[in-house]
Amino acid sequence: MRILSVADKVAPCLYHKQAVSRLPKIDLILSCGDLPPEYLTFLAHAFNVPLGYVRGNHDIRHADAPPQGCIDLHGRIIQLSGLRILGLQGSRWYNGGPYQYTEKQMMQRIRRLWLPLWRQKKIDIIITHAPPRLVDDAEDPCHRGFHCFHRLIQRHAPRYFLHGHIHRLFDHPWQRISHVSQTRVINTYGYHIFEIDHHETTR
Repeated sequence: MRILSVADKVAPCLYHKQAVSRLPKIDLILSCGDLPPEYLTFLAHAFNVPLGYVRGNHDIRHADAPPQGCIDLHGRIIQLSGLRILGLQGSRWYNGGPYQYTEKQMMQRIRRLWLPLWRQKKIDIIITHAPPRLVDDAEDPCHRGFHCFHRLIQRHAPRYFLHGHIHRLFDHPWQRISHVSQTRVINTYGYHIFEIDHHETTR
């Protein structure tokens, strides 16, 4: 299965009708936030595949004009294309915006998921806007990651943890990837395409 992940910056190479023919076949799109709703709507319809998203700290337009044909994953575990995916929106609190959370608030949101997490047993992919703390994050108040994401990873061992929020340019795809235990943590700034094997994840 081939997954297109996007975050933070509209990629011109994706935002036109020829994108589908120029890229390898995409089976699923995941958005990690801070992207215009019309961009997500375009991607979902152009590629004609499921698109799941979480909101970033700048996604204030989504409340009144959510992306069409897309699935808001925040605070939910949804099965898309045979993969169990958990989404958590927002960044660390820094000026009181609508999708900003203190460490305690994010931890409380995760705790509310204990029953669906217990029922699912296994999560294949977690998508967030902010990264785990000290994993490709920064030291300013806005761009610090969440400590509680580490506990979430340790307890549920997803194969992949996707995030955005940290704006960096990458010369090679492997530069996007960090590891927390056996979980691959990927900064999806702009866009990234990767493959996932059902036999190695869902069980």
